[in-house]
Amino acid sequence: MSQALTKTEFNFPGQTAVYHGKVRDVYTINDQYMVMVATDRISAFDVILPEGIPYKGQVLNQIAAYFLDATSHEVPNWKIASPDPMVTVGRRCEGFKVEMIIRGYLAGSAWRDYAAGAREICGVRLPEGLRENERLPEPIITPTTKADEGHDLNISRQEIIEQGIVSEEDYTIMEDYTRRLFAIGSRMAAEKGLILVDTKYEFGKADGKVYLIDEIHTPDSSRYFYAEGYQERLEKGEQQRQLSKEFVRQWLIGQGFMGQPGQHVPEMTPSFVESVTERYIELYEKVTGRTFEKASCQDLTGRIESNVIGCLASLGKQ
Repeated sequence: MSQALTKTEFNFPGQTAVYHGKVRDVYTINDQYMVMVATDRISAFDVILPEGIPYKGQVLNQIAAYFLDATSHEVPNWKIASPDPMVTVGRRCEGFKVEMIIRGYLAGSAWRDYAAGAREICGVRLPEGLRENERLPEPIITPTTKADEGHDLNISRQEIIEQGIVSEEDYTIMEDYTRRLFAIGSRMAAEKGLILVDTKYEFGKADGKVYLIDEIHTPDSSRYFYAEGYQERLEKGEQQRQLSKEFVRQWLIGQGFMGQPGQHVPEMTPSFVESVTERYIELYEKVTGRTFEKASCQDLTGRIESNVIGCLASLGKQ
């Protein structure tokens, strides 16, 4: 079994802060740059699972870098460089406490709410008679609050603005960027025989300008269906073939775990962990059209530290 990076405790030159998220560890440098390390941790139902997934961090970081580069002409983003397979370095932004979720199809938690009788999600009305995984009349934005701990909560555009979480001016920009990014991502997915079902984006602000931050179009933030056979499966009421983290959620649900109080995470066997790694690599290759090249797992922290220090030194000379 390859080594998995589940914890980092770096002390980079000029480091002024560190934030350990569910999956990513973010280091602030001189209050100017952010060093984002995509670890091999995996979360589901807002719970960090006990086993790391080898190469997952590399997959997430390299998919995000691929799409950040591909969309930068349309939406400004935080990325400056990717000095290591598991690291992105970029400009420091003050993140908005909202995640912008956009859905082109009725799937996942939105379907579960709809099936339970909800006809309005985050202030957006949905028509009657929709089926699971059916394409929506048009993509809808269903934001959530960004929780430091615990579950993110659905919230409407109106509530976000009324509560002063984001100004109307900035939120309008975020909405526009969200729709642009989803349109580009959907086109790129279609070219690879995939459907971008839903995804989330995060935004921040630096020097008065709104930037896309964090990851984009990765299996942790997005759901993809295979386009081939989609309509047939929909008509038959069958589950879609998909590339996303949803299969991990479904496995957990099947084991009686949905992140509720009193529930215990089921054992993640080595064979299951390996199967998750394989699914992440499959998604990377399918969504980018590139062959995944496994970076060395020997001394992961040493490799990352060396590559990041070199990058920061070059930035300091600019």
